[in-house]
Amino acid sequence: MAQDRLAALRAQRQQQPPAAGPGGYEMQSVNTPQYANGGGQNNGGDSMGSFMSEVASIQDGIQQFDGNINRISDLHSRSLNTLDESASQQNSAQLDELAEDTRQLSNSLSKRIKALGTSVKGGGQEAQIRKNQIEHVRAKFVETLQRYQEVERQYRARYKQRVERQFKIVKPEATPEEVAAVVNDDQDGGGQIFAQALTTSNRYGESRAAYREVQERHQDIKRIETTLAELAQLFNDMAVLVDQQEIQIDHIHDTAAEVDVETGGALKHTETAVKSARAARRKKWICFWITVIVILAAIGIGVGVYFSNHPPGKSSSSSSGNSTSS
Repeated sequence: MAQDRLAALRAQRQQQPPAAGPGGYEMQSVNTPQYANGGGQNNGGDSMGSFMSEVASIQDGIQQFDGNINRISDLHSRSLNTLDESASQQNSAQLDELAEDTRQLSNSLSKRIKALGTSVKGGGQEAQIRKNQIEHVRAKFVETLQRYQEVERQYRARYKQRVERQFKIVKPEATPEEVAAVVNDDQDGGGQIFAQALTTSNRYGESRAAYREVQERHQDIKRIETTLAELAQLFNDMAVLVDQQEIQIDHIHDTAAEVDVETGGALKHTETAVKSARAARRKKWICFWITVIVILAAIGIGVGVYFSNHPPGKSSSSSSGNSTSS
């Protein structure tokens, strides 16, 4: 039932045309009608219907996030393969814009998923449905974060390989330590090593081109390092959400355990009361039968005393004697 509702909501949203993003890519708005600030403040209250609508919206956002990762990967690939300086600058601008849009989208999704956690209160079937839906979107979001992280790490390694190749064009005999300093953009010596290599190189044109590309690749690497740091923070946020959910679940379990204990105690008291009532009824019946027996005994004793004082034969003899005397 819940999945059908989510599918219907997603189908309704997919009918709306997306806006165009950098480089002609289709982009969707980070914000949604229900959550205009991406913070999870639901205009429709805390009903199950608005909750499911927000879950569907977040799932759409995760799909958009996943599509942005594909486009970022494509732009990285173009950046590594293009030889035209103007095309390279244009590609870099598109990559910067798309990376910023993706950063805002991922932060918005993280906030909205965390906001969903505040809607889970108490126990019951509805609370369990909410927990399952939150865990589903959280796991999907984390999976997409991991893919983004893997893409960025992959292209960081490729950019560093490109820097190494360009530096060796300028200084083929460079030592591993010099290569590492230039590749990692070591502030203590990387730039100085490259500058010295430029002054001694006899391939001036290639060396200047190599130097410009190394600078561009260093900018790409710094952008990736920033993205990876932000992704690490998002991973931490999702881990905190899991801990909070576990605390809520533990609290519910503890409450349920307390209820079980209290119920068990109440059952014991009930059993004791039943036993006491049964014993009281048994005592009442015993007292009743004792009373009946005492009454019957008293009647029997009274009858016995009466007949002992008035035996039937004696009365007949007295009557006969009196007749004879007359």
